[in-house]
Amino acid sequence: MLSGRRLDLLDPSPLDIEIADIAHGLARVARWNGQTAGPHVFSVAQHSLLVEGIGRHIAPANGPGEGLEMLLHDAPEYVVGDIISPLKAAIGDAYRGVEARLLAAVRQRVGLAAPTPALSGLVKRADRIAAHVEAVRLAGFSEEEAARYFGPAPALPEAVLALADPWPTAQAQARFLARFEDLTAR
Repeated sequence: MLSGRRLDLLDPSPLDIEIADIAHGLARVARWNGQTAGPHVFSVAQHSLLVEGIGRHIAPANGPGEGLEMLLHDAPEYVVGDIISPLKAAIGDAYRGVEARLLAAVRQRVGLAAPTPALSGLVKRADRIAAHVEAVRLAGFSEEEAARYFGPAPALPEAVLALADPWPTAQAQARFLARFEDLTAR
């Protein structure tokens, strides 16, 4: 990692996880394999901010711990990339195991417990809504097609939808880090 840490992907240690490495990596990983409209890729860092914003809109009473869980839901992708769901299914348990161990190490590093079933459900719901928004706004899907693949998306405030406008890499990285710092400071 750029921080100088050496991360064992098969047996990750929380001591080798640095939020700066996560932000740097996620800001450089393209969602939709880069097949999105706009002058910049839509990064996993920005997707993570969108998921957290949607989760905050859906469940405004949740606190910073829940926000942090939503923000970091795809953190393993900073080292394994964003693999599309059909390919993840084809690879199977081996990939899911690597991803789960990485996410567990990230959670331990930042002091998060494993999420409750309710929080896991909220993260999945916000993630699917984000995928719907991204599909329509960035990847050329019709509203009907996005609903078929990702389910319907509720009406969202413009401040949340604006998180789906692609940013330059440095901005995505800085905003991800700023949100992480905001959530951990509370």
